[in-house]
Amino acid sequence: MESSSNKPFKSALKVNEGIEQPPSVNVNAATHYSKPGRNLLRPEQYFEGIINGNRTILSQAITLIESSLPLHQDVAQAIISKCLPHSGNSVRVGITGVPGVGKSTFIEAFGKHLTAQGRKIAVLAIDPSSSRSRGSILGDKTRMEELSVDKDAFIRPSPAAGSLGGVARKTRETIILCEAAGFDTILVETVGVGQSEIAVHSMVDFFLLLMLGGAGDELQGIKRGIMEMADAVIINKADGDNLNRVNVAMAELRSALHYFPPTDSGWQPVCEACSSITKAGIPRVDEMINQYMEFTKANGYFANRRLQQSKQIMINVIDQALHDHFYNHSDIKKLLIKMESDLQNGKISAYVAAQGLLEKYFDNVIMR
Repeated sequence: MESSSNKPFKSALKVNEGIEQPPSVNVNAATHYSKPGRNLLRPEQYFEGIINGNRTILSQAITLIESSLPLHQDVAQAIISKCLPHSGNSVRVGITGVPGVGKSTFIEAFGKHLTAQGRKIAVLAIDPSSSRSRGSILGDKTRMEELSVDKDAFIRPSPAAGSLGGVARKTRETIILCEAAGFDTILVETVGVGQSEIAVHSMVDFFLLLMLGGAGDELQGIKRGIMEMADAVIINKADGDNLNRVNVAMAELRSALHYFPPTDSGWQPVCEACSSITKAGIPRVDEMINQYMEFTKANGYFANRRLQQSKQIMINVIDQALHDHFYNHSDIKKLLIKMESDLQNGKISAYVAAQGLLEKYFDNVIMR
């Protein structure tokens, strides 16, 4: 009898090899899209699309502005240069307020009012980014359902991406593109936290602060910095059972505004109330902004402020370029790793490490 170990094993089950399946990742496609310049248009093509009101081209150009890739930045700066002579003809309005005050609902109600008057508006909504993942929800288009389908409105949610105060680093450049595309009103919505108000105030003509009535912060919540920047304070959600609380808050705020020093523009900040649901008070906001624009253009403040904003843009661009050049230089990258290690091991202090990096940069990089 043969040993079972010498007999060939036969099974009643038979598995055919079948057809070889393709890989789950298309290597060719991944290679194709990994090349940042493959699908780029020429700057002239982006410019023509923007001038002619092509929303798709405008969105693509803004994406290039927000990109950190050097190639994208080169194309973006060429687009901005072409659009610059066609910009500057809009009313730039900054809108801020604590989370929950109803910024998105107000912007939708206000935006629909403007488009009904034949205006074209662009909403630049800065969404907060996670400090850990750098991710952002970008949900303003879903919150502004009616405005997002309005043919005379353009909504662009942008991630804050860790920039100062939660304001997107490229918002100023985006404003230029939107103005060149023919939008006569630019609404910039802040995150409503930290120093975002300061950054937005530096890039708009009119700064609007939204507040709530009956929230217990009519006077306690007034901070000199933000109140002194505001050209108007609007108490939102003035409807239903909240009307009495809103009226009390409005009286207290109007009284408080008189204690603040005169503004540089000479404009006396106004306090009003509105309801984004019933639309009561919304036309008054539009009227107030128009009055402000007429007032500041007449006394020369508007032109001077726009000039100061241009100077600030120049300074910000220089600061960012120096920052990028410092941290992206190969010699600095190597020394930075060593300094961080020495710092962690207690061999040097943070000040000595910083001084060593700066000396390396100025002596061996700049003077080379």
